[in-house]
Amino acid sequence: MELFKSLGFCGASLAEMLSKYPAVLESDAYTAVEFFRAHGLSDKQIKALTMKRPSLYAYNVNKNFKPKLEFFKSLGFSDLEIAKLLYAAPRVLQTSLEKQIIPKLQELRRILGTDENIFNVIMAYCVMHRPMRVQWIQPNINMLVSHGVPQSSVLKLLFAKSSPLLMCCNRFSEIVGEVMELGFDPNCIKFVLAIVSMSLNSKTLWEQKVEAFRSFGLSEGEIYAAFKRQPMCMSCSEKKIKKMMGFFVNKLKMKPSMISKSPNVLLHSLEKRIIPRCSVMQVLMLNGLIKEDIGIVSMVTMAEKKFMLQFVSKYKNEVPDVVRAHQGKIEFQGLPIAMEI
Repeated sequence: MELFKSLGFCGASLAEMLSKYPAVLESDAYTAVEFFRAHGLSDKQIKALTMKRPSLYAYNVNKNFKPKLEFFKSLGFSDLEIAKLLYAAPRVLQTSLEKQIIPKLQELRRILGTDENIFNVIMAYCVMHRPMRVQWIQPNINMLVSHGVPQSSVLKLLFAKSSPLLMCCNRFSEIVGEVMELGFDPNCIKFVLAIVSMSLNSKTLWEQKVEAFRSFGLSEGEIYAAFKRQPMCMSCSEKKIKKMMGFFVNKLKMKPSMISKSPNVLLHSLEKRIIPRCSVMQVLMLNGLIKEDIGIVSMVTMAEKKFMLQFVSKYKNEVPDVVRAHQGKIEFQGLPIAMEI
């Protein structure tokens, strides 16, 4: 118990971890923890790894873990890179070295060429414990090349988190076909973003998101126009789409069609960015300090440094509440003066 408390576990988190794997109390946890520490993991990372996969403590460190790490070192992976891998994908330690890890890395090297590329793919989407998926990379790459997608875009797709190139070839082919039908240019980065966005949705989930937009009065044409302008807008959850659209339409009085023309606004955090900025504008308007013309879209998408200089730092001495508003400490009740779209 003291060992886990030294990692930062409290009563509640310790109870949660033990409920997942009670046998951890009978394991040689001390040896495993020291092994992780020796390979560069911080106590905070070890705690997170323990919460993810407490069953790791059932394994023999020297027999099961050490050979895998030595293998990664033989490939040229640094201790820091190995620590990142273990933290991101602890299940790799429970995966067969001979039957899965070595064959998959050999296949990745054949496709990717360099250890740096291999590491980037592993970190983006750990393939070491996912059966068969490595075998789909080359056919999916070939499909993209046949459509004229440049190598630079293929690499971006390969290194994307949850890379679509590791999808079943049939589903990947369907997505590429749909993206082509929508008129995306294979030479543009939006083509890749559209594939990533579509790959994150099942057909059912995609329709649910379309319906979420439609419930605010957008036509299917406007929804797909928004997708073409910013493909990642469909990577937002259905819940976020409804929350964001509701705020823009009901609180900021924006026409839904204007949001479809500026879908980038949907990619920002409502709680951490949009509402605090709106609260700043609310304070400034109530004090009669907003004179320059600025639109809602510009206000939302403006770089943080520029927003701070233009609307917070500039007025913080005259109206200290702008700082509290930007920190989310002043409730946003609505803009007293309508802003430009």
